[in-house]
Parts: sequence; structure tokens; C-alpha cells
Amino acid sequence: MSGGQEPAISDRLARVAIDLGAESCRVSLLRWLDGHAEITEVHRIQNGPVQRGSSLFWPIETILAGLDEGLRKAATEAPEGIASIAVDGWAVDYVRLDKSGRRLHDPFCYRDERTIASKLKADDALPPEEAFRSTGAQPLRINSIYQLLADDSSVVHSPWLCLPEFVLHWLGAPRVAEYTNATHTGLVDLATGDWAEHIFAKLDLDMEAAPRIVSPGTRLGKIRGPLATLAAFHDTELIAPACHDTASAIAGIPADLDATAYICSGTWSLVGTLIAQPIATPEALAARYTNQGAATGGFCFHTNVNGMWLLKQCMEAWTGADRDVTISELIQQAAACAPAAAINVDAEPLLLAGNMPARINEQITAAGHQPIPDEPGNEPRFARVIFESLAARYATALTDLERMLQRKLDRIHIIGGASRNRLLADLTAQRTGLPVDCGHPESSTIGNFAVQLAACEEPGGKVTREAVCRWAGALSNPVRETTNS
Repeated sequence: MSGGQEPAISDRLARVAIDLGAESCRVSLLRWLDGHAEITEVHRIQNGPVQRGSSLFWPIETILAGLDEGLRKAATEAPEGIASIAVDGWAVDYVRLDKSGRRLHDPFCYRDERTIASKLKADDALPPEEAFRSTGAQPLRINSIYQLLADDSSVVHSPWLCLPEFVLHWLGAPRVAEYTNATHTGLVDLATGDWAEHIFAKLDLDMEAAPRIVSPGTRLGKIRGPLATLAAFHDTELIAPACHDTASAIAGIPADLDATAYICSGTWSLVGTLIAQPIATPEALAARYTNQGAATGGFCFHTNVNGMWLLKQCMEAWTGADRDVTISELIQQAAACAPAAAINVDAEPLLLAGNMPARINEQITAAGHQPIPDEPGNEPRFARVIFESLAARYATALTDLERMLQRKLDRIHIIGGASRNRLLADLTAQRTGLPVDCGHPESSTIGNFAVQLAACEEPGGKVTREAVCRWAGALSNPVRETTNS
């Protein structure tokens, strides 16, 4: 990407952002060419959970091998040297380590059903209302707190790291938990910003196993291991950005967000806004809103809504049945379909994998409408239902948000993969009555780099909203993608 007038920098060394995604993981390179910033996606690794017996895991060995390959490509493309590497990714999942710092096993996927029983047990000792009041985190079954409780007794005292911080540790960083990511565990005290000791005690979780919490932009020392022998990495720093990808994505919006709602629309949809003080009221709990740390202070206050997962699951069901279609084709064809009735995209069956067209038809029938025959040619009709339903859910989420804020919002900023989906943006504008801006599809990469640059280039390394916004603006044109991934 070529940006506008970049803020002054102390050197022209490259930087690397690693974005861990539930569907793909990316290695991106920022270089300064002809006086301007250019970001290139140098490597992409397809990702997804794998079933082993009755459990669902992330293939961490495959992810690390892909990251190693991507970092080596970055080193080749940046002979001037690489100043820093930072990692963001999805929250709640973690890796258990042995005493020498090596992982004990592949991390469980948050969709694994082992937390059904552990959450029911936890709710007896720590009712959801108390958990939310203490931490501000919506007490969802996928949260780290319930995963830790579900772990086998043989590992409950073993140290753990959330996935982005684990990758930083793999590269040589000490064991830490970056604040924005830590707030997704359900174990951070709203009042102190540190681990909630009383919750650890109530649930008999080992405080010694938890890593220390650090702020966004913390510099964690130099890269170590085999990659450090490459010339480009001889003096490379490791940085904890906003390790949660949503916090990075919000940091990547180069605009004033005081009266703007954001929708991070990808596998999941996160609908909310930035707030200075948390809202941990019974109303916020009932509306399924959560308070997660923001990169530059305050909180990302949003609700978790189903997302493009629905369409991806439909496409998986159609693959191999002479019904292969691309997302861009489905968007174009769905735009020509008649308006469809909305369904409840947050219905429990739609959160599960497999046979998604049938699951959607069950919801259509439950809403009192005729199901869509799951046959060739009807794929755009399913897509239209999904887009209409997402837009309708965004509208109710924003109504809830404005009521809790006790003020109106002026506009909506969509980021993430669905920012390319003009139909969804138009439907959202129709349902909400607000103008919709389509931001950057790789906003988490922009935010990752913006926090790195603020940490290294601003006086005192202060990661302020003003500084991060300025750097994000300098980096906000489209990312150039490679084809050799």
C-alpha cells in the first residue's frame, strides 16, 4: 500500500505484522520505498480447527511452520533489515507449556464442546452476573476462564499463553499476556486492569500459571532462535501490539470514533463503539455486550454476533457437488435476488459446524417462512438470507448500544473481510438508517503496524489514540497481496 504523508521516522527499516486468523494466518511486511510506506502480504497460511477423536484442536505445528516460512520470505524481501515483529490474533484460546517453555499439546479450539460442562459448574461458584460485574467480559462459554476449568487435572498448574503471545514467546519473547487480549479471558478485574485474584480463588485456578499482563506496545526484547541468524533479523525487536485482532482492527481505523459505531465483520461480527469507562450493568449483560481493552485506553464495547462463518459453512457444504461458487459471485448474485425474511443468526444451531444450509432452513421454518430448496441455483438465495439477517441483527445491536450509551451514533464503520461486501453495507444502512463507511479489509494489520510505530517512534513510546490514528492514516491504502502463498 502506498500511504500519504507519513509521520517522521527514525530509520527506514522494515517491520513485520503477523495476524493469526481462524481461517487464515498472514505475514505482512511494511517497507519504506521512495519515501512512502508500502505493505505487502508476503505469506498466507490456510487455517482451521481439526477434529481428533471427540475434540477440536488448532494445528499449531502447521501454523508455526507457515509463520517460519513467511518470516523467511520477509527477510529475503527486506535486505535493509527488519526493526520489529508484532503478533495479533483471535482471543480466548491458549497453549499450555511445560517447565522448559515448550507446548504440552495443540491448543483446543474455542468451538470444542468440553466447556459446556465446565461453564455450568463455574456458574454455581461464580454466577454470570457476578462475573460480568467484576470483569466486564460477557460470560460466554468460549472464554478462556471456562476452557481453563475444562483442562485435564494433569495440566491445571502448567503455565499458559494465549495464541498471539505464544507465537511471540516462540520467537523469543518472555511469557506475557497483552492487556487487550487478557481482557477476553474473563479473568481481568475491571477495577485494577490486572488478574482478578478473587475469581482465580473462587474457581480454584492457579494464579502462578497465568502470565504477567503488559500494555499494548510493550517491547519484549530481541528475536531469538534459528530466525535470528538471518541478516534481516540480527537486531529485530519483538513487540506486543494490541494482541487481540479486534483491538488491532479498531486501532487501524484512521478516524475519530467518538460518535461512530464499528462493525468488525469476518468469521464473527463485533458490533460496538469505543468508550472511556466500562459499562457492566445488568442491561449490558442481557444485551450480550462486553467490555474489552482497547489499544489506546478505554474499552471496545461491543456484542458478538455471528458472521461470515454462516456463508463459509454453506460454501463448504456445496463444495464438491458441482456447486463451487466464490464469495464475490454470491454477493453479486444475491444483490439481484428478492429481499428475504431475516432469521436469528445467533441461534445456537447456527454456531455449530456442518450442514449449514439445513440449519438455516430450520431457522427459516421456525420463523414461519418457506424453506429454500437446497439445490443448484439457489445458493444466492441462501446468501441473501444471511446478509439480510446479519444487517437486521446489526440494527438491533446498535439500538441496544445507543440505549446504553444514552446518546445517538452518527455513522457506522465496517472493517474486516466483509468491508468488501457492498450489499451487506447497503442492507446495514437501510436497516439502521445510518451512513456506512467501508474501511480496510486488513484493518488488524494496519492497527498492528500503527501500534508498533507508535511504540518505537513516539516520544516516550506512548501508544496514544492520536499517535496510532496518525500512523494508521499513513498506512490506510489497500494492501498489496502476493500470489506465492
